[in-house]
Amino acid sequence: MATGLVGVLAGCGSADESASNDVVGQNYQSGDGSTKTWAAGDREGPVALSGTDYEGQAQDVAAWQGDVVVLNTWYAACPPCRAEAPDLVALANDYAARGVHVLGLNSRDEAGAAEAFQRTFEIPYPSIDDRSGAAVAALQGIVPLNAVPTTVVLDRDGKVAARIVGLADGSTLRTLVDDLLDESVAS
Repeated sequence: MATGLVGVLAGCGSADESASNDVVGQNYQSGDGSTKTWAAGDREGPVALSGTDYEGQAQDVAAWQGDVVVLNTWYAACPPCRAEAPDLVALANDYAARGVHVLGLNSRDEAGAAEAFQRTFEIPYPSIDDRSGAAVAALQGIVPLNAVPTTVVLDRDGKVAARIVGLADGSTLRTLVDDLLDESVAS
């Protein structure tokens, strides 16, 4: 047990910020990147999720009803979280004008570690300090979160439309968001 824990901890931290984003061979257990989508008639929700971000501002996904919302669980020392951060930043920047909101959920980090991560990756979107577990619990009754990271995409009605367990591939995430943006226009 102790040997496995040392291997996991060694794989989760890196002093070299310029190191490869490759998470293979780092003894890290994460989701497999599998994606599940739900047809409009099969979606559960709306998701009632709120909390306070690391800047002290209240965040509530109910305020974004009518827009597509991307929720991403993460923590600073998580290798796949670090690997997917640039894609999430690009998505947030590229889609903000189209009514897409990104919200991080961090249930592990103290403010200092979370804020350092946000500065390092120039994160333009808020992240809820969820060490209480309330935000994740709000999702668990609707969609299981089996790994960190997990990315959940909500449709314009605030219902769960898709989930990616593990590292979110940028092109997959963009396709999911594009489909939801197109869907709302078609309805």
